[in-house]
Amino acid sequence: MKMITKDWFASWFDTSFYHILYQHRNDDEAQYFMRNLIAFLDLKPHQTILDLACGRGRHSVFLNKLGFNVKGLDLSKNSILYAKPFENLHLKFSVHDMRKPLNNSYDAIFNLFTSFGYFDNDQDDIQVLKNIKNGLKPKGVAVIDFMNVHVVKQHLVAKEDKTLNGILFNITRQIKDGFIVKNISFSSEGKDYQFQERVKCLSLEKIKSYLKTADLTLKHTFGNYKLDAYDLETSTRLILVVS
Repeated sequence: MKMITKDWFASWFDTSFYHILYQHRNDDEAQYFMRNLIAFLDLKPHQTILDLACGRGRHSVFLNKLGFNVKGLDLSKNSILYAKPFENLHLKFSVHDMRKPLNNSYDAIFNLFTSFGYFDNDQDDIQVLKNIKNGLKPKGVAVIDFMNVHVVKQHLVAKEDKTLNGILFNITRQIKDGFIVKNISFSSEGKDYQFQERVKCLSLEKIKSYLKTADLTLKHTFGNYKLDAYDLETSTRLILVVS
């Protein structure tokens, strides 16, 4: 079996298999979230937005269609190559590790779809927040769209099989060493593969401690893409607005 040994996010996100497994992501829901967020933040067309950890750019492309100047950054070279054809004068994509400083400043920085809490060392996660802080314009605002780990733990599916594009994905999930761990194994064209996703079980209080260290102020918390109030027991998401 081909076992990947480097950082899970650097290997898994850069494969075509990742996009096969998650091909059914709800674009309508994502666009609904973006419209709600833009209205709440009162962002105006032609302001600058950074989509940090943009993947293949689905949020970036939509935000650009709404009239914003958008930069999409992601560690995955293959995802950025996929996004590049969508570029125009006001939409650009580049490869970037979010632990590295940002080269420009923005009116808003979005970190969406649980693109935070990947690193073993807390200091790496805090450095991401410091980079966000330093990448904001004086009146800029950032949004971190994280999961509600309390609800995820309560409803964790230990084992699941999915067949997509003729590939049978065997998925197991567990809580281990403070991380929600998803193991993904499958075979394709005669080769066996095994990948892993690891996201920290970050409570609101833990994230608040990160924010304090990064000199960021928590302004609002929401519990779903409708921007309803966050509730520990029922909310599907933990969405933080910071500056």
